[in-house]
Amino acid sequence: MHKTQDNRAWFLILPVVILVAFSAVIPLMTVVNYSVQDIFGPGQRYLIGLEWFRETLRDPEVHRAFLRQMAFSGIVLAIEIPLGVLVALALPRAGWKSSLAIVFLALPLLIPFNVVGTIWQLYARPEIGFFGRVINDLGIGFNYTADPISAWVTIVVMDVWHWTPLVALLAFAGLRSIPDAYYQAARIDGASRVAIFRYIELPKMRSVLTIAVLLRFMDSFMIYAEPFVVTGGGPGSATTFLSIRLVNMAVGQFDLGPAAAFSLIYFLVILLVSYVFYTILQRVSAQ
Repeated sequence: MHKTQDNRAWFLILPVVILVAFSAVIPLMTVVNYSVQDIFGPGQRYLIGLEWFRETLRDPEVHRAFLRQMAFSGIVLAIEIPLGVLVALALPRAGWKSSLAIVFLALPLLIPFNVVGTIWQLYARPEIGFFGRVINDLGIGFNYTADPISAWVTIVVMDVWHWTPLVALLAFAGLRSIPDAYYQAARIDGASRVAIFRYIELPKMRSVLTIAVLLRFMDSFMIYAEPFVVTGGGPGSATTFLSIRLVNMAVGQFDLGPAAAFSLIYFLVILLVSYVFYTILQRVSAQ
């Protein structure tokens, strides 16, 4: 006898599907609609095809913002992933000390993005901020409002402080999933600490580190609130990333058509690079 398949459970997720369609699909179609039109005012719209896409792809400011964005994402990934793994290895594995360390480690993740920017805007002030005053007292000229290198250092250090705990917590979860039998066998064989990390801990953390890399890349590639609050994209355009450039185009200049085309290209670039990252990491993990 064949059992009749009951599909009534799908009705339970229907509200979620409707909510996603309303909050994501409909706005996306609106952006697509704007990206192929030239808008002069209410009721004054003219279809221009892919002109805004061609204009965006030829814009030298967009090219420079893209290079800044890639450089920023590469720098923070190169710092946060190894640092997060080191922090996870240093955490206590069990007991109240482990719980307390995890709670304190997770505190930066609970702070809203704009508040993080405000904290570091004050913390890095060369006159009154502890971070800025210490660097200047060491004889190093530091002023994130006037020096591009100082602005980049501030943004990178701020992002590392904010998001390294996420990598550490993911890596710690991977470490906690390793059975004690692996460590006992390694001790019996006389394996060194480096050998244990290389052949036991690192392979077990590959899946969570893949997630960490993808999450951190996407977050860093879409960063907006923190650098906007701290530097506003300056000095000059030194920290004008793609997100800041997009907001300036849409809100500052009110160029809705080019901004819509820019946002779609931005979205596709994130998907493409994330897919490349994921493919490379999966191949490395399979080796």
